[in-house]
Amino acid sequence: AASRSRSPPAREVAGGGEQLVDQLIRDLNEMDDVPFFDIQLPYELAINIFQYLDRKELGRCAQVSKTWKVIAEDEVLWYRLCQQEGHLPESSISDYSCWKLIFQECRAKEHMLRTNWKNRKGAVSELEHIPDAVLCDVHSHDGIVIAGYTSGDVRVWDTHTWDYTAPFLESEYEEDEPGMQPYVSFVRINSSLAVAAYEDGFLNIWDLRTGKYPVHRFEHDARIQALALSQDDATVATASAFDVVMLRPSEEGYWQITAEFEVQKLVDYLEIVPDTERYPVAVATAGDLVYLLKAEDSARTLHYVYGQPVTCLDVSANQAAFGVKSLGWVYEGNKILVYSLEAERCLSKLGNALGDFTCVNLRDSPPNLMVSGNMDRRVRIHDLRTDKIALSLSAHQLGVSAVQMDDWKIVSGGEEGLVSVWDYRMSQKLWEVHSRHPVRHLSFTSHSLITANVPYERVVRNTDLDNFTTHRRHRGLIHAYEFAVDRLAFQSTLPICRAADTVPGYNYDLALAFP
Repeated sequence: AASRSRSPPAREVAGGGEQLVDQLIRDLNEMDDVPFFDIQLPYELAINIFQYLDRKELGRCAQVSKTWKVIAEDEVLWYRLCQQEGHLPESSISDYSCWKLIFQECRAKEHMLRTNWKNRKGAVSELEHIPDAVLCDVHSHDGIVIAGYTSGDVRVWDTHTWDYTAPFLESEYEEDEPGMQPYVSFVRINSSLAVAAYEDGFLNIWDLRTGKYPVHRFEHDARIQALALSQDDATVATASAFDVVMLRPSEEGYWQITAEFEVQKLVDYLEIVPDTERYPVAVATAGDLVYLLKAEDSARTLHYVYGQPVTCLDVSANQAAFGVKSLGWVYEGNKILVYSLEAERCLSKLGNALGDFTCVNLRDSPPNLMVSGNMDRRVRIHDLRTDKIALSLSAHQLGVSAVQMDDWKIVSGGEEGLVSVWDYRMSQKLWEVHSRHPVRHLSFTSHSLITANVPYERVVRNTDLDNFTTHRRHRGLIHAYEFAVDRLAFQSTLPICRAADTVPGYNYDLALAFP
């Protein structure tokens, strides 16, 4: 009886299994009947659908059928991928015939550059110094380097070429008293202009496309305390005494004062806001005051807390970040404040350090991230979305003096003269280079690195100048690192950096292999 009672359900289960198999076979036959890969869609509609796929998904789709392969390898799709990942941003779709191949080559070069950065493979060059002079200030933009010296000389190098012949920019000082020119206080450069400020309050502006003589000369009554040059256009801002002046050329090419502001204290830091449409905008710090300077308006106080001076400053298109030193009875720790330039209000208060924040880089950092350096020897990455510290590295013994980051690495410079390269995703130091003087300037791209070690003291005894070794110790150094040697050209694109009477060639005395 028990066996008879259990046998019917077993037969029912077996019968149900056969019904499921039959149903599966019928479903598969129906799927074969549907022409899924043969649907005739308009080509433009198919491109609009495929544009949401990344490179891996396009590669998979190209293996489905011949029709999908044609769509997945369309030039429009791969041109958009190149633009999205930052490859050849200034190119148009008609410049190349196969954008998929161009994309693959760019990816291979990017991988090669990253490997060279990690393994310190490339070439390093020490830019030629001026005899009997000490380095005062250095600035660079997209591989173009400008330097000012105690002799009053200003030199420009184009590190995109093998030939590092650096022309002198004439200052138009009287030559009746040689050696009596004032020191160069500040130098700035962009793609078309070079600017130098001198200790006596004079300002020279050169057009790199026209020649080595100044196109404009401006005079202040007192020493220039801060200098800024826009990276996008021809706007120059200077601060002297209690005045901030903005200069830019008119439509006819004549330089004129665009705006002039009066502040309450001496300016310490000055930056021009990038990507402003019509009127130039600048941010200036003077002690514990932070000013927002718009050309069509008067000076407006962006931040002020009595007794808490600002220690560093950087700006982006819509934000300003500056370090604040906490003093007084209620000690809250030193912080970095991030302000919105449109709303003119504080967005974030970052960090709580014992040391002063000496440098901050907001403009060159990846989205929603910011890197800073502190006198407590640490380099910090701040997450602007959570207002927290994403990473903290113990970097330099005497404090951090300069810092910059991209999507995977950090390059930092210290007061002890050390330049360190970090892979911050692994929290690992890749390599380091040491020089005698503090690192006052560093700037890198995907394939190059510019560093400058500027001495504290700008006066060298005359007896020491006769000794080359002693002078080398005191004069300061500028190094140019190139991690893609095949990118170097034989001739500069800047007319001012071309030598008409010389044949461009390799400079083997300057190009040295990495140790």
